[in-house]
Amino acid sequence: MIKLPQLVKTQFLSVQDVATLINRMGLETVFKGMASYIREDYLRWQDFEKCARVANHSTDGVIELMPISDAKTYAFKYVNGHPKNTAIGLPCVMAFGVLADVDTGIPEFMSELTLSTALRTAAMSAVAAQVLARPDSKCMALIGNGAQSEFQALAFHYLLGIEEIRLYDTDPQATAKLLANLQSSGLRLTVCDSVAEAVRGANIVTTVTADKTNAAILTLNHIEPGMHINGVGGDCPGKTELHPDVLRASSVFVEYEPQTRIEGDLQHLPADFAVTELWQVLAGQTPGRSHAKEITLFDSVGFALQDYSALRFMRDAAIELGLGQVVSLIPELVNPKDLFVLLQPDSHATPAPLMNKTSQTAARRTLIQEVVLTA
Repeated sequence: MIKLPQLVKTQFLSVQDVATLINRMGLETVFKGMASYIREDYLRWQDFEKCARVANHSTDGVIELMPISDAKTYAFKYVNGHPKNTAIGLPCVMAFGVLADVDTGIPEFMSELTLSTALRTAAMSAVAAQVLARPDSKCMALIGNGAQSEFQALAFHYLLGIEEIRLYDTDPQATAKLLANLQSSGLRLTVCDSVAEAVRGANIVTTVTADKTNAAILTLNHIEPGMHINGVGGDCPGKTELHPDVLRASSVFVEYEPQTRIEGDLQHLPADFAVTELWQVLAGQTPGRSHAKEITLFDSVGFALQDYSALRFMRDAAIELGLGQVVSLIPELVNPKDLFVLLQPDSHATPAPLMNKTSQTAARRTLIQEVVLTA
């Protein structure tokens, strides 16, 4: 009996594919879809094998791997953080990720995650704010107007109904860039001369700065009763944004406590400082905001489960829209114990074409015929 080689193809989404997907679906639809996937996966929190990300630090930045899995799918993201990159024309953050089948280890889906991470980070911020911010919130201060800022502004606009964004950045060109990008968004954009001016009267304060320093961008005198603080920029050891007194004055919520204690603004506080993991709020096991004057704080560092959700969403949306291409990452072997045969001159496979479900079935039939004819 002839043993047929298994077709091992990986669906791949490039940056251009993801941009096309977003433009065809519409950014509001994408944010709502990604937020829905995040909530769905957070409600399955106990199904996942979790760990803090693995990080390799250097003087100017960090490179990280972020793995997570359930009984069916393993996911990981490769991501860096190098704030000085922008001076040489490179993004501060660059990323890609994979979804693999747990039973076989086959990498079934691979995607860029630089653009997708910006989307999932903003969607996660909005998901948290939906249960932590006051329901009547209409004004947000946005401290840091770099690459993540437009995504945060639009996610809060689409998912929470924020109408005004008060802007501050130490780099006026960053703020000018944001103003140009969001001029047709329907948001009321107000440029401020200081952090204090930006946060005054804001219902929500989002900090999303990039410098790898222990900063205190928000201090206790900036905080007003009822504020929700969305701390996004502090995300590795030695990189923080909030004065410890801000955390002490707040009810603090985190993604995955073991990771946030190492990487978040929480790193400045003792190990017994009380925090709540957000999944418990989303699952209804513990309250989020308990009264209108409570100060709530989401110490967001980014967690692998959100990347799992983002990859799932992008995979499903790409299949629906017929986007992406098929690549050969894994060899297809008639004899899976004979890898050396790939070095023979006549054994190299031709590049894989774009494939949908129909073309994959046709390719398998062709492969079966070839094997039968050459057996």
